[in-house]
Amino acid sequence: MILGIDTSLGTAVAVVEPDGVVRSQIESVDPRGHAEVIGTLIERALAEASVHPSDVTHVAAGMGPGPFTGLRVGIAAARAFALGRGLPVVPVVSHDAVALELLLHSALTGGRDNTDDDAFAVVTDARRREFAYTVYRGIDDDGLPIRIDGPALSPRDDLDAVLHGAGILRRDADRIPAVMLAVAAARAVAAGRTIGPADALYLRSPDVTPSAGPKRVSARGPA
Repeated sequence: MILGIDTSLGTAVAVVEPDGVVRSQIESVDPRGHAEVIGTLIERALAEASVHPSDVTHVAAGMGPGPFTGLRVGIAAARAFALGRGLPVVPVVSHDAVALELLLHSALTGGRDNTDDDAFAVVTDARRREFAYTVYRGIDDDGLPIRIDGPALSPRDDLDAVLHGAGILRRDADRIPAVMLAVAAARAVAAGRTIGPADALYLRSPDVTPSAGPKRVSARGPA
């Protein structure tokens, strides 16, 4: 039983069986209220799935890309739940969940994104007039999306030209499906693969940097 948690955009939690059967999925689209809702959403997802915490065998953590403040809430929640139950955390690139959803939908409906010839980019808002994007092409033999470039950042005004010049379809996402995150994790576990980084995917440098040392203070006497 896989518990999937992602807070790279909104807050999304799902419980999925190893074969992909969805037991529950709960989402909040609020991009800023992660810490306030994450505990409640996990509790609701387990209750709606009729699953006890002891039934969970793996925790899938969405590792981004995403904003620092929001992303770390989901990763911390996934690690805390796993630590409390003695479970492994399966890291997943959050864009992989969107790509897998698109590819599976395309395969069922006869769309274009499941062909070897058509690359597409999952694009999310990285704020500060930038987009985060990851490029994919098809599904591999383990049922996982094939990542061929990224995750990376691009200025908003430049991305369309970059993708168009490379013949890459653009697929914007405003949510990360926790169900697909958990399915990707289950497939990775079955294949014995690691598909995500151990640390969060922050695509820009932190705003706060270490001090270069104490500043000199000039003393001025009375005027």
